[in-house]
Amino acid sequence: MAQPSISAAAGKRTRPASVTARKALGAIAFYAVAIIIAICMFLPFFWSLITSFKPSDEIFSVPISWLPSRITFEHYKAAFTTVPFGLYFYNSFVLAAAGVLCNLFFGSLSGYAFAKLDFKLNKPLFRVLLAAMMIPGIVTMIPSFYVLKHFPLIGGNDLMGDGGNGFLNSFWGIILPGASGSFAVFFMRQFFLTLPSDMMEMARIEGCPEFRIFWNIYLPLTKPALATLSIFTFQAGWNSFLWPMIILNDPDKATIQMGLQAFSYNYQTDYGPMMAGALIAILPILILFLLLQKYFVQGIAFTGTKG
Repeated sequence: MAQPSISAAAGKRTRPASVTARKALGAIAFYAVAIIIAICMFLPFFWSLITSFKPSDEIFSVPISWLPSRITFEHYKAAFTTVPFGLYFYNSFVLAAAGVLCNLFFGSLSGYAFAKLDFKLNKPLFRVLLAAMMIPGIVTMIPSFYVLKHFPLIGGNDLMGDGGNGFLNSFWGIILPGASGSFAVFFMRQFFLTLPSDMMEMARIEGCPEFRIFWNIYLPLTKPALATLSIFTFQAGWNSFLWPMIILNDPDKATIQMGLQAFSYNYQTDYGPMMAGALIAILPILILFLLLQKYFVQGIAFTGTKG
């Protein structure tokens, strides 16, 4: 009678060991796959970085050389001498910063209205907003171009919107269509829903105006969401290429993404200066993310927790 109990006890002792071994093997497999994916994701960036420092004759050498025989800065020099890269950098920064400021203000204002104000068409309008988010931007590109070109009394147009160019070939043609994006309104509305309404009710009892409630009480509490939205909006504005290329015809108003196109001509591409310019172009986004990283993580954690 003692034998079964001894074998059962031995089984109980060996079972946890097998479970631990399986967990260890699963963790090893998980980290191995994660490392492989991380390497695959990092390789294009590493290739761009190395290419920007390689001599031109080594970029497509066979066999592939992952490390340059010597480091050269000729591609960075060419990036700033072939085109006015500094001017394009400034233009992109102005457009991206203006887009961030407009979306932060109008997006948070609209988000506050949808989240905290009880008006008749609140839910129907919000459903329309959600539907607008599902429409690809390429679908609205031609109507947006038409509206900007025929905007009344702007850019030489008469009252009927004829005779001039409207907002074409101006920075306003880039800023205004995205001044209050659907995503910005939705994002801020979701964050405002996580904030209690007691403060609003108390402020109203004290006779505080609605805009002051928004500006002085609720907006300072949304720093994580504002930081997150700033990163998203700045990245979208900074990387925008097609819409600025359609609206802006003046070379002095070109953006940095349009400037990178100058390194592709006559069915050929000068990869060295292009890689150098592309690396310079990502610096502002990296710096912004590093500065706002703490708020960015908080904003992702809190937004969307309430419907």
